[in-house]
Amino acid sequence: MTTPEKPASGERIAKVMARAGLCSRREAERWIAAGRVKVNDKTISSAALNVSSTDKVEVDKKPLPDREPTKLWRYHKPSGLVVSHNDEKGRASVFENLPPDMERVVSIGRLDINTEGLLLLTNDGELARKLELPATGWLRRYRVRVFGSVDEAALAKLKKGIVIDGIHYGSVEATLDREQGKNNWLTIGLREGKNREIKVICEHMGLKVNRLIRLSFGPFQLGDLNPGKVEEVSGKVLAEQTAGKQKSKRTRFQKGPATRRKPKVAHRRRNS
Repeated sequence: MTTPEKPASGERIAKVMARAGLCSRREAERWIAAGRVKVNDKTISSAALNVSSTDKVEVDKKPLPDREPTKLWRYHKPSGLVVSHNDEKGRASVFENLPPDMERVVSIGRLDINTEGLLLLTNDGELARKLELPATGWLRRYRVRVFGSVDEAALAKLKKGIVIDGIHYGSVEATLDREQGKNNWLTIGLREGKNREIKVICEHMGLKVNRLIRLSFGPFQLGDLNPGKVEEVSGKVLAEQTAGKQKSKRTRFQKGPATRRKPKVAHRRRNS
């Protein structure tokens, strides 16, 4: 008989880096491939490695920081900024326009350069990865200005989903709010957030999007937050609205003792 292999202890290195707030898990994998990460004084080239509290982890020759308490911010993204820490074209970035004393954050999902409105930011890369997945079931609601004649019957059919160029788009909630000649305002809600989903669907219906504003992401609302402004979500609200979406497991990269809380049922308001 062969003895079964003992499961690796600890957690994946990329996950630990993300939870420490350094980067997203995907970014961590790229940093590892680029030779920027050492474990126990040895440079690693693969993210297929588990680390535990006994391992020494360094990124860019600096010790992995202790994990800070998870935080979340609402940011009103203006048009003209990219959501990227390293834009290949050198364009102005959201992260370059945050307050200088703000800690390093990653975005929960992305918005195109010309899209405005609510962008959620967090210091916890693992939370960002979880909340941006369609599996949350969270509705993302947008205010959309389009050029062209709107067929309200066609909008209603979007609730059943639609296939465009072989790609299936799930249920979309779309309503006509206001007509201004050939420019019309729509409210569109979706849960998947595929690349350029709203623009692709509108173009399929003969409509050209000329302004796109995200109003909400799950229970979090843009509200009256001014363009370019950022506002932290209280710890209480964050805990209520993300109950069940964060693991209570603690690692050495967290400070303070672990506490157990009963998850609260969040009232989910209707919300790329």
